Amino acid sequence: MMKKIGVLIETENGSVKESCFGMITLASQGDAGLYALAFDSPDNRMSDTLAEYGIHTIVDLGLSGDDAGKMNPDIRARAVVAAVREFDLDGIFGLSTAEGKDLVPRVAALLDAPLVMDCVDVDIEKRIGKTSQYSGKVLADIQLTGDIVVFGIRPNAIRAVASPVQTKMVSMDQNLSSPLTLVSWDGGKEDDAAVSLSEADIIVAGGRGMKNGENFSLLFDCAEKMNAAVGASRVAVDEGWVPYALQVGQTGEKVSPSVYLACGISGSIQHFAGMKTAKMIIAVNTDENAAMIANSDYYVLGDLFEILPELIAQL
Repeated sequence: MMKKIGVLIETENGSVKESCFGMITLASQGDAGLYALAFDSPDNRMSDTLAEYGIHTIVDLGLSGDDAGKMNPDIRARAVVAAVREFDLDGIFGLSTAEGKDLVPRVAALLDAPLVMDCVDVDIEKRIGKTSQYSGKVLADIQLTGDIVVFGIRPNAIRAVASPVQTKMVSMDQNLSSPLTLVSWDGGKEDDAAVSLSEADIIVAGGRGMKNGENFSLLFDCAEKMNAAVGASRVAVDEGWVPYALQVGQTGEKVSPSVYLACGISGSIQHFAGMKTAKMIIAVNTDENAAMIANSDYYVLGDLFEILPELIAQL
């Protein structure tokens, strides 16, 4: 049984990401003390929010230097490792987001600790991470052994449940450097207002039925109305209609939104592997025999070019 668990906190615009709260809920299953490892200096608002979901101790990792240094994943990983040793943590939980995929494996490597990424559940007592395997056909229970274990949690896989506790804040004084140079590139920067695909509560996705890249504007218009993210099948990406960053599936992003609206997507096994854990699947397709129809909770047999404009108008 793990006695102390460190939870890597991701923030957006100064606030804790919503997907962190489900991860904290998962980590609070047992009687372990929960340590929030914060890269941004926590304020009272962050402290109150984390306390509401069961964090006992908030650790300001105390990264010094310029903003670029703070964003360097190598420096961040070293800061986390220092906290693990300072507070004698038994386990680390992080999100399997783009940021987490860059950071969590580095932490595990520096600790020489076993790791399971993209977990949809964790049995803390047995140190078992549940994750999908073989194109999502099975869920594997992977048991870790070692003094410290590391789990990457799929965003939105766990429903957040408030569990208020008293919390305290501690700070670390670190002045870390890295042999690695962080390279910045402004070209092709995504819209800061865009909703992250891996963390979106609602995803509107398109496939071969969209016919071309220009038609994806319908999906973006619809997503904007619902504060949703836009996704795509591999066919749409391979055709060059949308960038790879939007691909959902075995070789793309694995997502667990509350609602997944699939427009013109046939529903191959590879695509389904990336979104089968969605709480509700809604399919729009002209083919009643499409696999996505068979795997949906609700479906519409019809022309998406008639249905989407009407949906946008209603929204």
